[in-house]
Amino acid sequence: MHSSFTRLQNVFGFFTTVACVLGAFIAATDLITPRTPSGVVSPNNVQVVKGRPHYYSSKKEEYAIIKFSLEADLSSLFTWNTKQVFVYVTADWPAIAGANATNSAVIWDTIITNPSADHLKNIGPLAMKKLKKSAEGKTIDPSRGLLKLRNQRPKYQITHPSGKIAQAQDVTLKIHYNVQPWVGLLTWNMDKDIFKWKTMAGGLSDKFVLPAIKSKDNKTKSKSK
Repeated sequence: MHSSFTRLQNVFGFFTTVACVLGAFIAATDLITPRTPSGVVSPNNVQVVKGRPHYYSSKKEEYAIIKFSLEADLSSLFTWNTKQVFVYVTADWPAIAGANATNSAVIWDTIITNPSADHLKNIGPLAMKKLKKSAEGKTIDPSRGLLKLRNQRPKYQITHPSGKIAQAQDVTLKIHYNVQPWVGLLTWNMDKDIFKWKTMAGGLSDKFVLPAIKSKDNKTKSKSK
């Protein structure tokens, strides 16, 4: 006869196996759900300033401030298994000649939660009330995957380890996303189509050049004139 402890172990092992199999099936449902993200992003106002980009910066350096406009439809990324979608925009430009690398810096990001995950969002009571109202009677709220930004200020300024960034060539803005499910693996932008998951349509701006330095001294002189 098995002891009570052994029987408890067997029952626990059985339910653990069932939970793992059920989780695998839930994660697999994402693969049969179409993903067709699309987006358009473009720079509006680009400046390069020499100064201290952060309060903790020990020395002056060149940094870029890029305002941009963005329209994206990420509603197809939201399924019943989606916990939240992390969206971010990067500025990318080739490295200095002779270096096999590409510079990439995040200039803006946001987290879009599914209605069932609103309680995880650290926002004020008024914003939470609006979220709950938008989610009433809905398992998924597609409008949360629609982004429309005009002349958006960046959250982060662009710097470079060398301290110089002015007149960088072939700079592009790119939209990225990271889908975080309740059960399953994290997924990012894809380089090629996989079954019903499609690569993002658009999502990349035309190439542009960062301007020459716009120093604070020059601003003061122009105002005095």
